[in-house]
Amino acid sequence: MGSPEFDIYPILAQGMGPDLHWCAEDVALGELAAQLAAFANTSGGTIFLGINPQSGKVQGVQDISTALDRVFRACLSIDPTLVIPVPRVQRLGQVNLLHISVPQGLPHVFGLEGRYYWREGNQVIPIPPRQLRRMLVEKGMILFESQTPTDAAYQDLDEQQVEDYCQAYYSAAKIKEWESQPGIKDILVQRGCLHEMEAELLPTYAGLLLFGRAPQRWLPTAQILAARFSGHSFGDRFVKEEMNGSLISQLQQAEKFLRANLQSVVRLIGLAHEEVLEYPFDAVRELIVNAIAHRDYNLQGDSIHLNIYSDRLEVTSPGGLPGPITIENILSARYSRNPVIVQVLADLGYVERLGYGLDRAVTSMRQNSLNPPQFEESAGTFRVTLHNSPAEDLPPNDLSQYLALGINPRQEAALNYLATRRRITNREFHELCPEVHPETLRRDLSDLVSKGVLVKIGDKKSTYYVLKK
Repeated sequence: MGSPEFDIYPILAQGMGPDLHWCAEDVALGELAAQLAAFANTSGGTIFLGINPQSGKVQGVQDISTALDRVFRACLSIDPTLVIPVPRVQRLGQVNLLHISVPQGLPHVFGLEGRYYWREGNQVIPIPPRQLRRMLVEKGMILFESQTPTDAAYQDLDEQQVEDYCQAYYSAAKIKEWESQPGIKDILVQRGCLHEMEAELLPTYAGLLLFGRAPQRWLPTAQILAARFSGHSFGDRFVKEEMNGSLISQLQQAEKFLRANLQSVVRLIGLAHEEVLEYPFDAVRELIVNAIAHRDYNLQGDSIHLNIYSDRLEVTSPGGLPGPITIENILSARYSRNPVIVQVLADLGYVERLGYGLDRAVTSMRQNSLNPPQFEESAGTFRVTLHNSPAEDLPPNDLSQYLALGINPRQEAALNYLATRRRITNREFHELCPEVHPETLRRDLSDLVSKGVLVKIGDKKSTYYVLKK
């Protein structure tokens, strides 16, 4: 005896849309897989199994275990395997439907026998090649920097920049003999800056960005827009500069802009007032290098922005944090969406291969009695903000009162160290004065304890010293 049938349209009409589909229990496995993959590649959705899509009649699912097996076989046929919540049985009148849910925000682009589908309205259609490529890049399945743009040739690279880089490569690799040096093109191929296509070596996006004569021909917004404003916000009075060319050239232009537009201030650091820049130069430089190395170059709607206001400095780059990086783990996690660019910048001494440099910016700000950088991710951008007002949570750094105690230069170095840190160990003191015998340094610290400047805490290897309140 067949299952009862009734019209489903009045019940589900209000829910019809791009995130809802229904199909018969005996739907072909390939069609079910295509529907699942299309939902996964769009924004997720729901499939009701057991409804005739032609008549809109409920037929129901007779054998739940067999229907579940069909769903999971369809998921297994998708590449990579589509993992979804276990479908649940839903009663509608006297019959069973299978409620299949496909989550949104899945981390892959899902294919079916080499084809890729998505939802457009209520229809399942192949993903156009350009959109597919963008999706593969955004999901990290294809690195944008490793792609080769159309109509780009080796001649679009600047010979002098390439030669300078190769000399740095030889030096880093400690290759001195000319006969053993790999050729320039071999190095660029090895580093991912050139790619062989049809027996011809063509530059990748990474190669053009790093060494191109005019990379903005292919990536118009691969640039830095820098501005210095007179007040706390955008205003009529400002200095503006647009930095183009290769990434190396942009870094050099940014450094010149900083030297010309960062103001000098007098700040109490340790034992004396010193004239310093309002922001540590090396900290700002690290932020710019980080933005250049890790921005999303596939996003062409905006550029890197360097904005200096009267109270703060902001560096904003297109694209959110890559891969597993979050605001919470940003100082410890290691991941790059542009490993080729990072490696070449490391070869040139701009970045450390395994680090982002943000932790060094934090340290530099602390050493200048300033608050650490503020990190923010929103609306597809990543922003780092530096404030030029003194930090309030650091230990008091007016140590000039101790100068009258007749301290020596080594002890002065220890007190300057404590101006921006809460404690100092014997090992850290030895790092400050590597040429001095450890016993001499131990006596220096003991002398500061006897003079009432420091307090010794712990013993043996766990000993450290703090400023006496």
